[in-house]
Amino acid sequence: MSSGTNRILDDFAKLMTDAAGAAQGLRREAEAAFQSQADRFLNNMDVVKREEFEAVREMAARARDENEALKARIEALEAKLATQG
Repeated sequence: MSSGTNRILDDFAKLMTDAAGAAQGLRREAEAAFQSQADRFLNNMDVVKREEFEAVREMAARARDENEALKARIEALEAKLATQG
């Protein structure tokens, strides 16, 4: 009788192990499906990625600095022309 009980327990343990593996597989599939839907949703919303935003912000800061430098040069040239004329 003890070997029959052990066999039942072994079968039950195997069944539980298989069920746990199946549950993990389902979880991975659900996470992948959710991630796919989230990506699709964000792409449809036309949301900018963080890296792209940072790059454009840096470009704008450089352009602003360049504009200020050019403005200072123009003002210096205008002042020089005013004293010559």
